[in-house]
Amino acid sequence: MAGGRARAEETRTEQLIDAFGAYLRHEVNASPHTTKAYETDVRQLAAFLASAGSSLPRADVHGVRGYLASLAGTQRKSSIARKLAALKHFFRYCARTGTRADDPAAQLTGPKRETFLPSYLSVDEMFRVLDGMQGATAIARRDRAILELLYSSGLRVSELTALDWRDLDRNAEVVRVLGKGRKERIVPVGATALAALDEYRRRWPPSARRDPAAVFLNAHGRRLTSRSVARIVARYTAAAGTRTGASPHAFRHSFATHLLNGGADLRAIQELLGHARLSTTQRYTHVDFARLAEVYDKAFPRA
Repeated sequence: MAGGRARAEETRTEQLIDAFGAYLRHEVNASPHTTKAYETDVRQLAAFLASAGSSLPRADVHGVRGYLASLAGTQRKSSIARKLAALKHFFRYCARTGTRADDPAAQLTGPKRETFLPSYLSVDEMFRVLDGMQGATAIARRDRAILELLYSSGLRVSELTALDWRDLDRNAEVVRVLGKGRKERIVPVGATALAALDEYRRRWPPSARRDPAAVFLNAHGRRLTSRSVARIVARYTAAAGTRTGASPHAFRHSFATHLLNGGADLRAIQELLGHARLSTTQRYTHVDFARLAEVYDKAFPRA
């Protein structure tokens, strides 16, 4: 009897998560990455509840709070806050569709997020990485085009790997990007990055283009993955002897930082990065203290 009830609850749990995933994909128009992350967060809660003798359909505020408390010490505060956001979205969906009469996560608040800045490269370091990429093979040309475009346009790695050649307007020197929430934006591409893309396209053999629409391909001619791009970036930044290993996101962060230090308006940088909120841009950009000190010395009458 108990075994039958447990199997029924497992089936109901899967149905709830599948329906939530379909809602995210088709109604919210969430990206595949966001949908998968939210589904994973709900499954992890379900697994925790099952281990405690409960289930997702019977979840209450104490169970959800206990799950979040179990993450403390093993997860970053920002990760716990994101998981809570996913659970709140799930339970709101359940309440709205009549699956549940209550929302056990409604009154829960996440931990205060720590201040975190991703690593970045100085201008000198960035030039050392890019100028050191002198290989003449097709793979080397592809790698240079990847790093040049990441830095030139501040793209997310997921945006870079999703690019098709039709998204690149060579004459207008811009690229059309589909960002978070499937929001489209147009981003300028620098002359050096365009030249690197041209050279890569010219050198890449037609026989290694199984996905002819995709811009960046692997050695088998298929679209390059985000993980592969991360390995490429790590290899070249390490070879250049930079002070820290850099990720694709560090190139995006460097793009924003160098623009800001060069006098670009924060709102303009927000648009280029595709941030919905200015506060996000402020967190991802910073001004070198030396520059702030220089401005202070010149502007303050008693400096």
